[in-house]
Amino acid sequence: MYLRILGIFSLVIIISFSSFAEDGVEIKPRALGKDFKSYHSENGDEKLTVPEDFDEPTGAITLSQALAASLIKNPQLRAFSWEVRAREARTLQAGLPPNPEISFEIEDFGGTGSVEGFDGTETTILLSQLIPLGGKLSKRRKVESLNTDLAQWDYETIRLNVLTQTTINYLNVLAAQDQLALELELVSLAEKVHNTVSELARAGEISPIQEKRSQVVLSQTKINLERSKRELEAAKKILSSSWGGNEPQFEEVTGDLDSISPVPSFEELTELLSENPDIARWASEMEQREAAIKLEKANAIPDPFISGGYRHISEKDDNAFVVGLSIPIPILNRNQGAISEAQRRLKKAIEEQKNAEVIVNRALARTYEILSASYQEVILLKNDVLPEAESAYELIFEGYREGKFALLDVLVAQRTVFDARLQYIEALLSYHSSRANVERLIGTSLEMIDNYQSNRINNYKDEIKSETVEEKREKQND
Repeated sequence: MYLRILGIFSLVIIISFSSFAEDGVEIKPRALGKDFKSYHSENGDEKLTVPEDFDEPTGAITLSQALAASLIKNPQLRAFSWEVRAREARTLQAGLPPNPEISFEIEDFGGTGSVEGFDGTETTILLSQLIPLGGKLSKRRKVESLNTDLAQWDYETIRLNVLTQTTINYLNVLAAQDQLALELELVSLAEKVHNTVSELARAGEISPIQEKRSQVVLSQTKINLERSKRELEAAKKILSSSWGGNEPQFEEVTGDLDSISPVPSFEELTELLSENPDIARWASEMEQREAAIKLEKANAIPDPFISGGYRHISEKDDNAFVVGLSIPIPILNRNQGAISEAQRRLKKAIEEQKNAEVIVNRALARTYEILSASYQEVILLKNDVLPEAESAYELIFEGYREGKFALLDVLVAQRTVFDARLQYIEALLSYHSSRANVERLIGTSLEMIDNYQSNRINNYKDEIKSETVEEKREKQND
């Protein structure tokens, strides 16, 4: 009989702890930048360690080098990768059952009469166990597993943010380099004008005041040149901070701001918003809120406390087994407050999801407008404004040497060319920066869309050619 009781006791414990929740879904990286190795690893802690002798990019670096360095060394990204690991550890802890308790009791000693001294003692050794009912362990583990999924979504959000910000920082350096080159060219141009004016002034063909004016313009261009150098150094430091560097170890960045491509339609981009982690994460978020409701409902079920053990009665020198059962009575506390809270948080999540979609759609509309306007501005400046301004300057400068134009006309034409080129660089920077922001919002590169469109057009052309060949054959047969 005693063995039967112990067997039942053990069976209840085994059954109550045998159910576990399934693991959360795997969060796959978005298409944007997925080819770059990141500090975060899905396979184990041993792959998280990055060698401390990781070399920062040096010399003339490319955008790919900058992005690779940022994904490995960015402090914020590294911190979020450890948050994912912490959530995994919490999931492990949530699935562990409560520990059994062992207690030792001595009763009926040190009294009077028959229980004087230790002659009438009863010694009891109890093994006690709390039995979670309602699948609490599996439901708790499910909630924490989904919390781990949400941490992975947060990591993916930060990864895309790092990619985008590094790209923009890189573009700022590239634009600053182009602006510095423009300032150097303007200084050379101003020196050329000043030398020409000086020769004419010494020859007595023009007033010495014009020579002073050209000197003032030359001095201003040199001041702007020094400012451009400082701005370039500042941009390089900001780029270096993307991978945690204090001082830039690289000398320059390579790239071509002039490389642009047509902007896809807004409808095409809208269809890809589901790839945005700020939206995609809400599937896991809603599942987590629903799992939290189930957990709180399970917590309303009282957990029995089962105990069993051995008792020795000294007075009769007899032995016996002891079995106990304790069950809370859910009269006052039925966990109704926690259940209501979880249900309301689910309703809150529904509204938050709608708000997230509104925010992302609004951001895409705003960024797309900037991208489209920048693209049109670049095309207009490149094809119309710049050629006309440079041609007008050459004609005015040659006319000035021949006495057809005043110095003021030359200086105005010179400034017009410079302003047009500076506006062109700024328009290119705006185009590429807004392009990077659009890619962040859709979670994929616009080049993939361009390639898809090209393939679709080529396939369409092949279909037309095939149809034409078939029509010719049919006509020949007729």
